[in-house]
Amino acid sequence: MMGKAGLLLLMLCGCTVCGSQTSMQESPQGTLDFGFVPSGVYETHAYFEPGPIGILFHLVHSFLYVVQPNPFPHDLVTKVAQKKLREVKQEYKKPENIVLTLQAIYYEIGFIVCASLGVLFVLFMPLVGLCFCMCRCCDNCGGEMHQRQKKNADCRRGCFVTLLFVTSLIISAGVLCAYSANQNLSTQLKGVRKLVNSNFRDLKTFVNSTPAQIEYLANQYNTAKNKVISDLDNIGPLLGNRIRAQLGKEVLPALDGALSLAGAMRETKEALENVSVSLEVLQEATNSLQVNLLNEQARLNNTLNDPACSAPGVSSTCRDIRKTLSLLSINANFSALPNVDTELANVNNVLKTDLSNIVQKGYATFNDTPDLIKNQTTNIVSALPRIKSMLDDVGSNITSFSKQIPVQDTLANFTLYLSQSQSYVEDYYPVIDKYDFYRWMGCIIVCCMVTLILTFNFLGLLCGTCGYDKHASPTTRGFISNTGGNLLMAGVGFSFLFSWVLMLIVMIAFVVGGNVEKLVCEPFENRALFKVLDTPYLINPYWKNFLPGFLYQNPEIDLTFEKLYSNCKENKGIYTALQLDNIFNVSNYLNTSIYTRDVVDVFEFVNVDLSGMVLLDANAKQNLLNFSDTGIVSIHYDAYLTEINKGVTKVDLLSFANDLEAQADKLPKGALENALKGHASSIRFIHGQQVVPLEQAMSTLNHSIRLLQRTTFDLPNKVNNVISAIDAAQNLITNNASLIIRQETKNYMEMMIGYFKQYLDWVKNSMMMEVAACKPVANIVDTVEIVTCSFVVDSLSGKLVEDTEPFPKGDQAPVSWTE
Repeated sequence: MMGKAGLLLLMLCGCTVCGSQTSMQESPQGTLDFGFVPSGVYETHAYFEPGPIGILFHLVHSFLYVVQPNPFPHDLVTKVAQKKLREVKQEYKKPENIVLTLQAIYYEIGFIVCASLGVLFVLFMPLVGLCFCMCRCCDNCGGEMHQRQKKNADCRRGCFVTLLFVTSLIISAGVLCAYSANQNLSTQLKGVRKLVNSNFRDLKTFVNSTPAQIEYLANQYNTAKNKVISDLDNIGPLLGNRIRAQLGKEVLPALDGALSLAGAMRETKEALENVSVSLEVLQEATNSLQVNLLNEQARLNNTLNDPACSAPGVSSTCRDIRKTLSLLSINANFSALPNVDTELANVNNVLKTDLSNIVQKGYATFNDTPDLIKNQTTNIVSALPRIKSMLDDVGSNITSFSKQIPVQDTLANFTLYLSQSQSYVEDYYPVIDKYDFYRWMGCIIVCCMVTLILTFNFLGLLCGTCGYDKHASPTTRGFISNTGGNLLMAGVGFSFLFSWVLMLIVMIAFVVGGNVEKLVCEPFENRALFKVLDTPYLINPYWKNFLPGFLYQNPEIDLTFEKLYSNCKENKGIYTALQLDNIFNVSNYLNTSIYTRDVVDVFEFVNVDLSGMVLLDANAKQNLLNFSDTGIVSIHYDAYLTEINKGVTKVDLLSFANDLEAQADKLPKGALENALKGHASSIRFIHGQQVVPLEQAMSTLNHSIRLLQRTTFDLPNKVNNVISAIDAAQNLITNNASLIIRQETKNYMEMMIGYFKQYLDWVKNSMMMEVAACKPVANIVDTVEIVTCSFVVDSLSGKLVEDTEPFPKGDQAPVSWTE
C-alpha cells in the first residue's frame, strides 16, 4: 500500500502543472527564456566494477555458458507463469503440460547432467571409502607388509606422484579462488549499507525537490505574462515596425530610386560645370599652343636654312630634321565642340526645386508609421488594465490549482515512510552482518577442510620424496618415508570423509546460483526479464498491461516495466515515465483559449488608417520629368571622346626634343649644333608650360563626359520607372495597406498567444524531462541487481571448487612409502 501511495504521490505532483498538448508555436520575436528548472543532485552511481576478481567471475560465466548455452526461454517462462500450480498438478498429463516439461528439461539439461554427476559422487564416494577401509582392514589394497617389484614400478610411481601433485595444485588454486570470493562477498556486503543509504537519500532528494520544481514552473507564468504586457504597452513601436517593415519592401526601394535621381541631378550639374570650364580652357590653350608651335617650327626651319647645313656630312642630318617639322602641330581641335551652357542652365532651373529635401520628408513620413499606429490604437491602451487583471487572475488560478492537491501532506507522509523504511532496513544491518559472519566462517571451515587434505598430500609427497629408498622394503624403510605414507593415507581418509559433503554443497550452490544467473541476472542485463513481466495477461488474466492496471485501473495504457525502467534510467521526469498524460487532463486549467480570449477580442478592433501618408507630391514628380528634358541626353558625347582620345599634339614633344638633340650631337661642334640644342630646349619648355596643363584639363573633361554619359544612359526610362514605383507604393499605402495591417495585426496577436504556448510547451517539456527526474527509481532496481547478481551470485559461483582427488587402488601402493 505504501508503494502504491508513493507512486500516487508522484502522479499528483505531475498533474499539478502538466502542460497542454498544444505544440509550441515559434514566436516571431524569438523564444522566451524561462531559465533552468531547479533540480536535485543524485549521488548514487549504480555501477559495479569487480576489479581483478572479475577475471574469476568471467571464467565462471564462461563455464555457465558451456553448461547452459541456450538463450533465455521467454516463451517457456511465460507459459509456465501463466499455468496455475493447481492445474499443473491436476492436469500434468495433458499434452501441453508434457511439452512444457520436455522444454524445461531440454533447457536445464546441462544443469541436470552436472547435478546427476554430483549426486553420483555424493552416493558413491562414501561407499567407495567404506569398501576401501574394509579392504585395508582385511590386509588388502596395499595393506600387506611386502612389495612386489615390477619393471615399470618407477614409471608408475612417477606418474602417480605427478598426477597427485598436479591435482593438488588445481585444488589449491580452487581454494584460493573460493577464499577470494568469500572475502569479496563479505567486503561487498559491508558496502551495501552505503549503497542503500545513498538510494534512500536520493529518494528524499527526489521527493523534497519536487515541490520547488512545481513552484518554479508555476512562477514562470509571470515571464510570459510580463512579456505580453510589455508588448501591449509598446504596441505602437512593435506593431508599427512590423507594418513598416512589410510596407518598406515596396516603399523604400521607390524612395531610394528618387533619392538616387536627386543625387544624379547634383552630380550632373557639377559635371556640366566642369565640361564648360574645361572646354573653354582647352579652346584657348590649344590656340596659344598652336601659335607657339608654328613659331618654333618657323625658327627651326630658318636654322636649317643656314649655309652650314649644306656642308658635306651635315646636309643629310638637316634634311632628316626638316622632314619632321610638320609634326610640330596640335592634334585635338576643341574649338569645333559645342558648349553645354544651355543644358547647364536647364539643370540649374530643375535644381531650384530641392528634390532631396522632398524625398527626405517622404522618408520621415513613412518612418513615423509606429507613432501613427500608436495614436490609432488607443483602444488597446485603454484595455490594458482589464487585460492585466485577467492575466493576474490566470496566474492566481495556476497557483491555486497547484495548491488544491495536498502535495505537502502527501510529501510529508512519504518522507516519513522513507525514514521508517530506512530505519527498518538499518535495524537489519546487524542481522545481515551476523549471518554473513556465519556464512564467512562456514566457508572458511570448508576451505580449511580442503586445505587440510591438501596439506596431507603435499607433506606426504615431500616426505615420501625425501625419504625414498629404492632398496628398502616396507618393513625396513625409514621414519620419513613411513610418515609420508601415513600422511597420504590421512589425506585419502579425509577425502572420503569430507569430499561428498563438499560436493553436496557445491552441487546445490551451482544448480541454484547457475539458474539465478541464467534466469534472472542475464535476462535483466539484456532486458529479456522485462519482456516476461510485460507479457499481456501474465500476472492478471484480465489485464493486458499489469502496471497501468495496478496504478490506474486502466490496463489498456501502453505502460510497461521496461519503458518505466528505461525512462527512469535516462533520468526523465516521472510524468513521462508513468505516462500521466493518459489519465490526467488539466487542459481545463491550462487552456490557451482561457489566456488569450481577451487579447484576441482587443485586437479585433484594431483599425489603422495610413491613407494620409504622402511619399512624393506632384511637384517632385514633375521635377523628375523636367530633369529628363534638360537636353543632357542629346549631348554628342562621342565627339568629345573622339577629340579627347586624339592627344594634345601630333607628336610627343619630349621625344621630339630628345631626337632633335640626338641629331645635333651628330653635327660638328659649332653654331649649328648649339642652335639645334636651343630649339630642343624651347620645345621642352613648351611641353612643360602648355602641354601638361592641357593634358590635365583633358583628363577632367574626360571624367566629366563619361559621368554624364553614364547618368544620361536610358535616363527617361529610369525617371519613368522611379515615378511608377512611387505611384505603386503610394497606391499600396492608400488603397491596400489595410490588408497588410490586418495581416501583421494577426501575426502580432499570434505572437502574444505564442508566448503562452511557449510557456505551456516549456511546462510540458520540463515535466517530461526535468521535473521529478526518476533516476532514483532505476537506481533502486540496479542496486538490487548489483547486490543479488554481482555481490552474491558471482561471489558464490566463484567459490565452487572441485575437491575430489585420486587415491591408491589395487594391492600395490603407488609409491614405496604407501602401505
